[in-house]
Amino acid sequence: MTDEERRIRRATFLKAGLVTAAAIPAVAGEVLRAPRADAGPLTPTPMCDDGDGPTHEQMEGPYFKPNSPERADLREPGMPGTPLVVSGFVYSISCKPLANVLLDFWQADNAGVYDNTGYTLRGHQFTDAEGRFRLDTIVAGLYPGRTRHIHVKAQAPNQPILTTQLYFPGEPGNNWDQIFDPALLMAIQDGPEGKIATFDFVLNLP
Repeated sequence: MTDEERRIRRATFLKAGLVTAAAIPAVAGEVLRAPRADAGPLTPTPMCDDGDGPTHEQMEGPYFKPNSPERADLREPGMPGTPLVVSGFVYSISCKPLANVLLDFWQADNAGVYDNTGYTLRGHQFTDAEGRFRLDTIVAGLYPGRTRHIHVKAQAPNQPILTTQLYFPGEPGNNWDQIFDPALLMAIQDGPEGKIATFDFVLNLP
């Protein structure tokens, strides 16, 4: 068995010990732990394993606003766009699930526009006791100069803030966006009412 095979088996064992199937959120009966996407040349989001590096940082960009409302569902009645559910876990670098981590999300709407006067498609939430989160939103629209993405800040209690961005696999813009990072790709599959995505954050904490 190669070192890589041992690492994958160990990562799978660790995650199985932390999560049971009943504990995983679902939409219309479908489990939200999608298989890892984008099996091509791009590096997929790593599973948690002792020794994993922390999730990569990225620039905040010009559209962050503090004091977003606490909510896990950013959608509004009649909002255009493809529904998207993003779920996952927040871990330390030793694979410990982190509870009460603040996750602050913001993104462009279906037309590629950010709400800079209100809080449309902006909101924060906290991971549960097992480090889980779930975000109900829409697929982010495109605007000139960037590929499709969702912004996020992650902060464990009384710890430094991680600022980063999440990306969509298979987007043409991934090939030319100068700050695109394949390590920040979500795993995405089709769901009964839209898209289902997963991403696990690893914070630089023991």
